[in-house]
Amino acid sequence: MAISDAPVRPRVETPRDDLRTRFQNWLPKIVLAPSFAIMVIFVYGFIAFTIYLSFTDSRMLPSFGWVGWDNYDRLFRIREWNVAITNLAIFASLYIVISTIIGLLLAIFLDQKIRGEGILRPIFLYPMALSFIVTGTAWKWFLDPGIGIEATMHLWGFENFRFDWIKDREMAIYTVVIAAVWQSSGFVMAMFLAGLRGIDNEILKAAQMDGASNWQLYRRIILPQLRPAFLSAFVILAHLAIKSYDLVIALTGGGPGNATALPATFMYSYTFTRNQMGIGASSAVIMLMTIAAIMIPYLYAELKEKK
Repeated sequence: MAISDAPVRPRVETPRDDLRTRFQNWLPKIVLAPSFAIMVIFVYGFIAFTIYLSFTDSRMLPSFGWVGWDNYDRLFRIREWNVAITNLAIFASLYIVISTIIGLLLAIFLDQKIRGEGILRPIFLYPMALSFIVTGTAWKWFLDPGIGIEATMHLWGFENFRFDWIKDREMAIYTVVIAAVWQSSGFVMAMFLAGLRGIDNEILKAAQMDGASNWQLYRRIILPQLRPAFLSAFVILAHLAIKSYDLVIALTGGGPGNATALPATFMYSYTFTRNQMGIGASSAVIMLMTIAAIMIPYLYAELKEKK
């Protein structure tokens, strides 16, 4: 059977093929367009609107009377706001430091290839699966002197045991720290454990052959290589601390008095309870700028490292 030596003609692209290609290229954009439009309007649009309201005399309802920086000036002269800022400094510093330390220790513990790791890891991670409302409600029961830990210890015969921090104005903020650390430490552990499992074992074996002790291994090799995990943990925990609202409301309601008030609870109170929308919007903008001051350098460093 003879084989034809005639050249194969290239397929000519018809207008129909061109239309199909364009449709395939535009289909993902068409599908994502509604979601993108909703995000722009209901996220960035409302952020811009909140910033605008912070410069107006809005009270119960939005108003367009321009007052400039007056709301910000009034904000920092309000005692409740200064208490909220102080509480945030205490809460955030303890929350970030303790969660990081506990998460790192748990990750080191699980990295030893112990038995039952598959059981322990979900147990440590379980609190992060709960909402802050559930966490706050549960810890409110645990810490209530009438039904919680103190009452249990009294039933066991320890009549002199006292643990009434949740009712103490000076100590109540530390109960918020306890509940928040309990919920977030497992998540931090997961980040550090991923970092530990990503370290090249050949480097560790070489250091051990050179006589390095376990302490030297962690101080000089392992911990420096966990720098991205430390940075990620700091950014996430700082973000959670600044916007903490539901945990505080469920656990202490911001009390006793204003002892556990945070900027988020202050913002809600002044916007929706005291009908001072301009002041509430200005406090929200301060919170946004604080989060941006943390996130922007982090994102810049990540993008720069990838390049």
